Amino acid sequence: MRVLIAVLFLFMAQAAQANTTPEQRTQKATVVLKEMSAIPENSIPERLLAEAYAIAIVPDLAKAGFVFGGRYGKGLISIRDKDGAWSNPNFIKLTGGSVGFQVGVQSSDLILVFTSAAGVESIIKGKFTLGADAAVAAGPVGRNVQASTDEKFKAEIYSYSRSKGLFAGVSVDGSAITIDHKANETIYGDMSSPRSIFDGRTQTQNQAVIDFRNQLEEASSRQAKK
Repeated sequence: MRVLIAVLFLFMAQAAQANTTPEQRTQKATVVLKEMSAIPENSIPERLLAEAYAIAIVPDLAKAGFVFGGRYGKGLISIRDKDGAWSNPNFIKLTGGSVGFQVGVQSSDLILVFTSAAGVESIIKGKFTLGADAAVAAGPVGRNVQASTDEKFKAEIYSYSRSKGLFAGVSVDGSAITIDHKANETIYGDMSSPRSIFDGRTQTQNQAVIDFRNQLEEASSRQAKK
């Protein structure tokens, strides 16, 4: 059994190398945003995006299982500031495991939509576990979809998996999110901190990050005009 677990996590680590550099990771996340905007009928609801406090994207999240299962991926997260503009992204890692009958491997893009600051604050402070530190719901899909009633979306976080261009709600309870400090230093310098990146005290001229923010602003402004 130990051998199986070791092989599982070796595969996941190898799969994660596909987007190993922060710049590549950011470029892939930008593509996910573009494609998200291109198919609104089968994507994240406009209303949810318009009300989002933060968005995290983990492109090429590796998921593998053989009795024991696991997830591993690297991504980035941006928040809205008090004026409604999107911040520079912090780089993150996501890891998780599960037990149960499961065989196979797959890769997909994970998107997490945060509706409040609570979960993001926990990530900044060290470690955040989905489902334990904040309620996570498999997100609804569709251009005009509402929650079960006309009230506001009530979950703290909505999770989506994107595979073959289609979005679907997904359960990620038990997965932990931590700051990828090494990636942050690569893009922003060794004096950066997660909070200084979010609040704009740390800047970068990295074109991939600029493109990501521009695409996030474009997607959000499109929702606001609806």
